[in-house]
Amino acid sequence: MSNFFMPPQLPISVRRAGRVRRIGTIIALSAIALSACANNAISGVTQVRPLPNTRPDAVFVRTFDVDPNLVRPDPGKLETLTSTIEGKSETDRQASIALEVQQEVANELVQRLQAAGLPAVHTDRPAPDNQNVLIVEGRFETVDAGKRSRRVLIGLGAGKSKLGATVSVLYQQAHQPPSLIESYSTQIDSGRQPGLAEGLGVGAAAGSLAVSAGLGGAMHAHSERTHDQPVNDARRMADAIAKQVEHEGAAQGWLPQAATH
Repeated sequence: MSNFFMPPQLPISVRRAGRVRRIGTIIALSAIALSACANNAISGVTQVRPLPNTRPDAVFVRTFDVDPNLVRPDPGKLETLTSTIEGKSETDRQASIALEVQQEVANELVQRLQAAGLPAVHTDRPAPDNQNVLIVEGRFETVDAGKRSRRVLIGLGAGKSKLGATVSVLYQQAHQPPSLIESYSTQIDSGRQPGLAEGLGVGAAAGSLAVSAGLGGAMHAHSERTHDQPVNDARRMADAIAKQVEHEGAAQGWLPQAATH
């Protein structure tokens, strides 16, 4: 009689539940990794003078300038067909994306600064002469929607969207004209998330085509939800600018260090 011991088999429902949990963990970790792939960069910081120690009475976020002619809409067939059905010309598409990007950066930047405790507002009116006002303004240099179909099918940087801007931070002390504090560039893109083809490869390594398709689809859905086109890139650009403002505010004692994390 053999002494070989066979461990008892777990019920099928338990084994399936375990596989589902493992797949869920893989998808969650993939989503975190994909978020880290995106490129949120501040570069070329030129500081003209230090910020005053006086906390501003208000932070004015200006609408960033943009030339609609530099906007590059998605050239994909589906996007072009949709615009044609809606009666939109290429110029209409450019103007629409330009406006959406402007509004998204301004609104997100205001919300982020308010959450940090700064009295931020979106306005293009002159700052009151009797107030200390921090002013954030800029100009978009790149607005490229990329190509959604390539991001979905190929990924890894293919078809990525790109958004770039130059930013200027000014400070107006009461009864004085605004003076430039610093300027810098910011470049955002949709990163190098894997597409469906890459997702199938990951799933195949796990030995299941069903898992492969599900994982690839989840990775793709997350990618397109968070890094869709310049409008979504604008949200992440605003976050990067806000972090820079918060960092300077903390250095001058306007904000606690914890607010910048």
